[in-house]
Amino acid sequence: MPSAMHEVLADLFRHRPLLAAELLQRVLDTPLPEFTDARLEGGDFPDIDPTEYRADAVIALTSNGTTALAIVVEAQLRPDPGKPWSWPVYLTTLRARLRCAVVLLVVCPSNRTAAWCRTPIPLAPGCVLTPVVIGPTEVPVITDPASALENPEMTVLSAITHRNDDARDKILSVVASTIVDVPNGEMYIDLVMAVLPKAARDMLETLMSTGTYEYKSEFARRYYDRGEAQGEARGEARGEAKTLLKVLRHRFSVPDSVAQRVEGCTDIEQLDTWTDRALSADTLDEVFEG
Repeated sequence: MPSAMHEVLADLFRHRPLLAAELLQRVLDTPLPEFTDARLEGGDFPDIDPTEYRADAVIALTSNGTTALAIVVEAQLRPDPGKPWSWPVYLTTLRARLRCAVVLLVVCPSNRTAAWCRTPIPLAPGCVLTPVVIGPTEVPVITDPASALENPEMTVLSAITHRNDDARDKILSVVASTIVDVPNGEMYIDLVMAVLPKAARDMLETLMSTGTYEYKSEFARRYYDRGEAQGEARGEARGEAKTLLKVLRHRFSVPDSVAQRVEGCTDIEQLDTWTDRALSADTLDEVFEG
């Protein structure tokens, strides 16, 4: 089963396909083709063998019944060496199916993974696929209630991607005061709650004056009523710890005591901080200082 974070990101685009076009417009140097509608297409590629190829979301931008551009949206939490092989399959198959231009939009909750995803993918001599990547740097910090009400899905994405940043508390204040009252607001609150670090989740509960938050959406029933959220969080922490140890062992000699400390850490925010430091630290001690 995909992790809670992965499903949260994918669900945002499934519920509001126009979000994909809005993000593309923020980062592309060229304007998008004119369109009047953004609709969700099937993400399955049953005409490919093996048949387990499935994109997180596929969105078609249409005008007068004609598809002007198709967008494959992928939520990527960490580097995956298999994706440079599967992503081109999605694009070429979708291009043949819809007979239109296609683009790959990869959404990452960390800048480290975003940097990895930006690596161009060589397909053949003179043919290279360059993913369009959205990381925290490309997502606006939304702290204005009017902006939050105008685009609640972008606000949710802002809260998720900036959940470990200095602006987090201001974003969450806006989420608490505005999002619950918009269409699908309860579901969006659930999505944010599902992926926040504990301290931030406690803060959002306090801002909403709910005491202990009760999840209300179908998403919550999938991940929380069955008690799976804690397991997903532990699994995500184990993945982050494994990545951190790979970086550390590539750069330093790692004693068993340090390895045990990393493997025993379940705080994803702390693991992300250590990983960011490990990429540039001159000594092992610098990674864990403070």
